[in-house]
Amino acid sequence: MSEQMIREALATTFHDYRLTRGERKGLSRLLEENAVDQNDRNLIRAESFKLVGEAMRDASSTDQALILDWLEEITKLLVHLERGPSNASDRNDVFFSPTDNCVHKIGQMLAATKRDLDICVFTITDDRIRREIVNAHERGVAVRILTDDEKSQDRGSDIQFMKGKGIEIRFDQSSYHMHHKFAIFDRRSLLTGSYNWTRSAAEHNEENFLITHDKKFLKAFQNEFNRLWNLYG
Repeated sequence: MSEQMIREALATTFHDYRLTRGERKGLSRLLEENAVDQNDRNLIRAESFKLVGEAMRDASSTDQALILDWLEEITKLLVHLERGPSNASDRNDVFFSPTDNCVHKIGQMLAATKRDLDICVFTITDDRIRREIVNAHERGVAVRILTDDEKSQDRGSDIQFMKGKGIEIRFDQSSYHMHHKFAIFDRRSLLTGSYNWTRSAAEHNEENFLITHDKKFLKAFQNEFNRLWNLYG
């Protein structure tokens, strides 16, 4: 998250020295969606104290109390972000094919996506997954897909079908393979592993993927997706 974004977000809530419930919720969502790390949190603290220090010099005693209340709420928000989900099982999970119903889990995550869906996979041939991706696109989710140019021409590939539906898709355009298999859901959940989004992976192959909400990994994979998206543009 850029320094400018952090400063603007804090300044927006600081103008009246009150962090309302709506502002707190909006700020929390912004920070979670941008997967802030420890450096970002340190910057938020520094900028918060800077705002408070400048305002306290000329503030009335009433406003000083409000300013300190605002700082306390920002501090509580940072503590909440650092702790993350209280239940570790909510943060990470692992699935294996063909024993676990992997395609069902992927379908659930696609169906639950509300805003952003970034998919970076070698190939997609499982019609059940394709159906949920198209559904997400049609209900207004911003879907972006990165995939391998050669595999997209394989018999049974769903890539051209989805492209025809208006989904934004970019190809590696290389003699080598774009071999990643990961997806990011609403910038909050990451799915990654060996699992190809194919019928063979679901029904026959020994494959795996894990799901995590860890902000460190989310940020790393989001950065990689953005890098490749710009590269293949």
